[in-house]
Amino acid sequence: MIHPLILIAVFVVSTVLGYFIIRTVPSLLHTPLMSGMNALSGVTIVGAIGATGIAFLSGDGWGAQVAGMAAIILAAVNVFGGFGVTHRMLMMFRKKKSEKLKKLTGVIGS
Repeated sequence: MIHPLILIAVFVVSTVLGYFIIRTVPSLLHTPLMSGMNALSGVTIVGAIGATGIAFLSGDGWGAQVAGMAAIILAAVNVFGGFGVTHRMLMMFRKKKSEKLKKLTGVIGS
């Protein structure tokens, strides 16, 4: 079994490394990259479901099951939040119906 301090060290190093990588991304690219990362969050949900199922079937205790459920919930929040932000971003580029109607009637009236 892997020592828990090694697991904590890997988590801390990956968190710091991820922060510095994301910090260098220009703000114009942040939202499109985030929407692309939703696919990876979907994979995270599948992995969390698998790990929680294994913890449940092997009887590792309620701690592993609670941690697995928290991982599933947090990954789902990440996926749905990412889709929400992507939807809002795409709505910014969509013209309103009233603008289209004014344009159409302006063309016909001229």
